[in-house]
Amino acid sequence: MKASQEFKLHNVSCMSCVSKIEKTLAQLSLIDNVRVNFAERTLLVLGSVDADEVITALAKIGYQVSSSREEVTADILHKTDMAQLLKIIIPTVLGLFIMVYGMSAQAAMITSDAVNLFWLCMTGLTLFILFYAAQHMYYAAYKALLQHHATMDTLISLGTLAAWGYSAMVIFFPYWMPENARHVYLEASLLIIALVNLGAFLEVKARGRTSLAIQHLIGLQPQTAHVVLKDAKVQEVAINYIKPGDLLRVRPGEKIALDGIVVVGKSHVDESMLTGEGIAVSKNIDDEVYAGTINKNGSFTYKVTKATKDTLLAQIVTLVKNAQSTKPSIAKLADVVSSYFVPAVMICAVITALIWFNLGFSAGFAVVTSITVLVIACPCALGLATPISVIVGMGKAAQMGVLIRNGEALQKSSQLNHVVLDKTGTITKGESEVIAIECVEGVSEDYLLQIMVSIEAHSEHPLAEAIVKKAKDKSLSLLPVSHFYSHTGLGVSAKIEDKNVAIGNVRMMENCQVEVSAFMDTFNQMSQQGQTVMFVALESKLMGIVAVADPINEDALAAIKKLEDLNIKITMVTGDNKRTAWAIASQLGIKNVMAEVMPQDKASYIASLQQQNQPVAMVGDGINDAPALTQADVGFAIGNGTDIALESADITLMRSSLTGVVDAIAVSQATMRNIKQNLWGAFIYNGLGIPIAAGALFPLTGMLLNPIIAGAVMAASSLTVIINANRLRFFGSDHLSAHRHPT
Repeated sequence: MKASQEFKLHNVSCMSCVSKIEKTLAQLSLIDNVRVNFAERTLLVLGSVDADEVITALAKIGYQVSSSREEVTADILHKTDMAQLLKIIIPTVLGLFIMVYGMSAQAAMITSDAVNLFWLCMTGLTLFILFYAAQHMYYAAYKALLQHHATMDTLISLGTLAAWGYSAMVIFFPYWMPENARHVYLEASLLIIALVNLGAFLEVKARGRTSLAIQHLIGLQPQTAHVVLKDAKVQEVAINYIKPGDLLRVRPGEKIALDGIVVVGKSHVDESMLTGEGIAVSKNIDDEVYAGTINKNGSFTYKVTKATKDTLLAQIVTLVKNAQSTKPSIAKLADVVSSYFVPAVMICAVITALIWFNLGFSAGFAVVTSITVLVIACPCALGLATPISVIVGMGKAAQMGVLIRNGEALQKSSQLNHVVLDKTGTITKGESEVIAIECVEGVSEDYLLQIMVSIEAHSEHPLAEAIVKKAKDKSLSLLPVSHFYSHTGLGVSAKIEDKNVAIGNVRMMENCQVEVSAFMDTFNQMSQQGQTVMFVALESKLMGIVAVADPINEDALAAIKKLEDLNIKITMVTGDNKRTAWAIASQLGIKNVMAEVMPQDKASYIASLQQQNQPVAMVGDGINDAPALTQADVGFAIGNGTDIALESADITLMRSSLTGVVDAIAVSQATMRNIKQNLWGAFIYNGLGIPIAAGALFPLTGMLLNPIIAGAVMAASSLTVIINANRLRFFGSDHLSAHRHPT
């Protein structure tokens, strides 16, 4: 991964700000890429540029930036919340007071003869409160003006200051205005600022819930661990002081602090935070353990292999945070619209004022309609529509053990109509196991297996590993073996207790003149199922047969059925022989099979599907399927969360299960639906809001939208987008659509 630095953006208000920041930083040397996460108000810079250089460059164009590494305590957050609440409460109280007083009988009339002292005081106090509560907006608008661009702050500043300026004109020079135009809008300025601040405050609170998955992952790592010292004593030490090679003791119920390898003891570990799989995994000597996972009922000691910043948990957090900062192609539409939106709204406001003034309406009427246009058109909802859904969707996927590397992979996963599956390690478990043992009368399974393992222990054949593992599980002892000999393509032979033993295929038995007809029906049946069958003979008499196979993953059939329900075509590709490949495919109902192919052949096949305009996914183990994973529109690396898997594909499935593919497609479809709902809602809101704010309904109904109502609607639109996106947090794979969604 490229070196990256993350920063917090403190005064970014809309997508126009995002565009300006990206263009400014693109001009700096040593920066490879810039990603602004508008929803989270964070900036990710890829490259070797100095952090101070980034902060200085953005300060010149008016943006306050700080390093995300700066510690934020609960006390600081509380003080920030209180300061923000005061900027909501104070203008609200004054605005409501002015509104109520202005409607009362005691309100002083503003005439051409005298100016009421009350309104003079209110004018000055309102201006003071405006700059107290909205100083950050006015400053940002001023800096944007110096840089010749407009933002949401520009709209708010123009709207509120225009309302105050018109009110001041009425108060100080009432004789300049017709009597029916002598209305003040001080309360409008105050309440608009209060509502904008309230919307921003609620947005921050709501956004704080969008990355719960990441926050949860970060919080999983304990801050201390029990280090085993040289004198065998155990001492609790902060993890920052622990280095690779140290020995850590883990007690029942404790969290594992750092990645490592078990050296003493055994236990079961809950790895659901990595894989989404709720069943605890057995851990023995030489097995890997990962930071943040939970030890269940045993106790063990393990050797640390990675420092805090290099653990699998740290890599996952970085991967997901980086992915949340990327944009799917659908977001480009919102970016383009937003970049031109603010200047267009300003032009609309001016045109609105001119139209009404030239139609004979008062200057006050013209000012109110233009102010309302400025306020209601703030493109907050449009800017939040895509990134907020991406953040929640990718966080939900991470909870399910699905790591999506970028926004483009998220979008493409919702459009797939063909999935190519590798066989070994994807559909199957990837390790040969003893499936069945059939013995002649008078021979026990354990004795047959004991003879086999005693001989196969001398063999390096992959099938021998399955025999050894099975015997180890049964705790069978080895018998003394002599005269071991491997017969290429046939099997092996040896002597046990001076008796000749032969293990191998049918041809091996024929060469040893062993009668196998009694087991041929069973042999044929097992062979048709893709199992490798070995005959065992003692002194030229058949003892039995043992079937070895790479078993199909338990949930493969259900996952493939769900993919087919989505009208997604499935092809299995494998380097294995055709008989075994078709045997596996027939058990799963897969109709398209490519067998005996090389890695480059898989990539060529995917390319041929893409030429038919079929969005294709490749699901493999992330290592030998690399060419095909790269060629596919979406590459799924299925595995146990190894480093190579994290780097090899667009989407990494932390479980060795095809269910993860279904989960990934389900999450991507739900996220894209959510994004489209947000975008359509934002477009409809602005499309309808601006004409209504401009007074389009006034000739028909006599209704004119109050600027205060416009401010409330603007804040509500952003909050609606955030609430809609947060619905994804409650999404489950059982919500998978029964149809494929259009692109």
